[in-house]
Amino acid sequence: MRYLTFALAMLPVSALAAPYDRPLPQAQSATAELWFALASVTLIAALYCVHRVVSRR
Repeated sequence: MRYLTFALAMLPVSALAAPYDRPLPQAQSATAELWFALASVTLIAALYCVHRVVSRR
């Protein structure tokens, strides 16, 4: 009887679960695009500086 009570207590837990709602991706703002472009140019400049330092040795 103890096992039956445990099994019956566990059944409604899965039945009451809410369905999963996928999050919708938000559009990027113009400010975020500007910062991304700035970071990309900075990264390329840093890589070029590293290339110059390494090629001299």
